[in-house]
Amino acid sequence: MAARRTVGEWLDAYGECHRNPINKAFHWVCVPAITVSVLALVASLPCPALLRGVGLDWAVIVVALATLFYLRLSPRLAVGMVLFSALALAAIRMFAARGPVPLWGAALGVFVVAWVGQFIGHAIEGKKPSFLDDVKFLLIGPIWLLADLYRRLGLWPAPAR
Repeated sequence: MAARRTVGEWLDAYGECHRNPINKAFHWVCVPAITVSVLALVASLPCPALLRGVGLDWAVIVVALATLFYLRLSPRLAVGMVLFSALALAAIRMFAARGPVPLWGAALGVFVVAWVGQFIGHAIEGKKPSFLDDVKFLLIGPIWLLADLYRRLGLWPAPAR
């Protein structure tokens, strides 16, 4: 059985396909957009009244499960992702209550446009997206950006070279 990757190994592996500044710029816009759109699509799924009665829906459950993955990798990054997720869930709920179009429709549109942007970025980079090798990289993209933000704020070490 292979050893589990450390957070540094995950971030370094993800970074290998994300060196071009234009691709990075696409990722700074598209990864958060995809993350929020996926949560919105999941939040759009019918949910039992029992869960809704205690403030839960499928998106909250997905965030909880992703948080367990992030906690195993890095409690510090998990805290940042919980904060981002809480803001995303609040925005999703506000849009669902007051948006001019159904939540699922807006989320699907954002999802498609953001993935087109991702693939444009990777075409410019000349490397395929990391998740094509390991689907877990879909969870690494958001913390790769968060780790970069933490580095800029002096809260995360620079990557090993």
